[in-house]
Amino acid sequence: MAKVVKVIPVKSAETMEGEFQKVKKKVAAYCRVSTDSEEQKESYENQLNHYTHHIQSNSDWQFVDIYADEGISGTNTKNRTEFKRMIEDARAGKIDLILTKSISRFSRNTMDLLKYVRELRSKGIAVLFEKENINTLDSAGEVFLTIFSSIAQDESRNISENSRWGIVKGFQNGKVFCNTARFLGYDKDKNGELVINEEEAKIVRKIYQEYLEGKSYQAIANGLEADGITTVTGNKKWWDSTITKILTNEKYYGALLQQKTVTVDFLTHKRVKNAGQEQQYYIEENHEPIISKKMFEKVQDEKERRALLKGNLQGNRQKYSSKYAFSGKVFCGNCGNIYKRRTWNSNNASKKIVWQCKTYINEGKDSCDAKAVDEQVLQEAFVRTFNRIKADKDGFIETLYNNIEKVLAKQAGAAVIQDTEAKMEQIKSELRGLVQLQIRGQIDEEVYNEEQNRMSQELDELRMKRLELDKEQHGKEQYKQRVQEIIQTIQSKQGLLEQFDDDIFNALVEKIEILSPTHFVFILKSGMRVEEK
Repeated sequence: MAKVVKVIPVKSAETMEGEFQKVKKKVAAYCRVSTDSEEQKESYENQLNHYTHHIQSNSDWQFVDIYADEGISGTNTKNRTEFKRMIEDARAGKIDLILTKSISRFSRNTMDLLKYVRELRSKGIAVLFEKENINTLDSAGEVFLTIFSSIAQDESRNISENSRWGIVKGFQNGKVFCNTARFLGYDKDKNGELVINEEEAKIVRKIYQEYLEGKSYQAIANGLEADGITTVTGNKKWWDSTITKILTNEKYYGALLQQKTVTVDFLTHKRVKNAGQEQQYYIEENHEPIISKKMFEKVQDEKERRALLKGNLQGNRQKYSSKYAFSGKVFCGNCGNIYKRRTWNSNNASKKIVWQCKTYINEGKDSCDAKAVDEQVLQEAFVRTFNRIKADKDGFIETLYNNIEKVLAKQAGAAVIQDTEAKMEQIKSELRGLVQLQIRGQIDEEVYNEEQNRMSQELDELRMKRLELDKEQHGKEQYKQRVQEIIQTIQSKQGLLEQFDDDIFNALVEKIEILSPTHFVFILKSGMRVEEK
């Protein structure tokens, strides 16, 4: 018996209340333009009009929505709110077909593209790419998609690399790339150059000055909030991290360092700090400064001093706090740990402020039996110490100058530096000659490698020595500066101290060693140790 095959066509209608009701396909469109140029804006508007008319004019289609992202990159879906809304609607069963101009409009990331297309196809939802004439429900759809999306991804990479090349050329030509919308103290003129915003510049100067006077980041932030000063973005809240960034930004002394961060992935646009993986471009005297370079360098020295002062505990750098004058400056003469400020309540309900060893607080007297020190006793001890120094001002200043001479005598002379540089230049010259021999084939490969390694090692050792000499020289200048500040502080104070003064204490004292509750050693910023019982 011959088999009879009957073809059952795709249902295109359903019976509703005894009558046939035609089922319309729920159709949406996705549009995207990635720049804000006038030409692209016009293209964007044209796409919206085109798809709205195209869907509504088809009697078999039911218009759902036009999902449109304007000025958003297609390399990922992170910030494409309309795209994500469309996918959610599709998952909810609101869409049967998505129309879009091309693969590159839908996504330039191959992984993203295939992920979403496969998900939609699993739900019976088609995506129709008009330019490539691909319907993702067709059997050949995924093969074409993989090929075309890879091409689109390469195109995106090329665009990213070309854009980066243009920016780097701008760096090399001294062009300023700086967003002043989030940069306190400066605006941009019509030529794109930085110009001072005087009202904001006053805030910057205030921050630098208060830091050098001994205030911590948080104390400065609290002061700005108390004064009703808002951030550059209009927020009332100031964070200590904001203060830190302001205090380390070279733009405030008129210089400009460009390419501080680099893009490591053209698809995700992820940026990381440039730690040497790409060239940076530094422009001295690029614009008018708000503070002097000398003040900026003093702030960096003070930041390092505070960090080192706190970082000598178990090798960790801890957050510096100078809410109180003695914060970060009082150390245990027994175990070497820092002292913490504490409030004791006595039986008569009065409060007493003391400073106590952190080891004792955390681990008990078995680990350190150092006694607490009354804050008032510490303050009075400093007043007596200062007055002794003031009474013998001439002798004390003479001692400081003698100490400077001793420090300078220990420093490497200019002859040592010149000799090191001469040796470096000699090895560089020999290396150049070695390379020339290798290029001309006049030296054995093994001999070349041995000599190249030897010279490179010698050059590295000399570079390290030169860095140490520079560091030593810088330390000498810092020491001279600290001594001059001590002398200036002593000379500027008229008469003896009658009560404890935070500013004078911060200007003179590096740290205090507690030998007993009544026996202290004040270590001045010059390194001089002054004992007080």
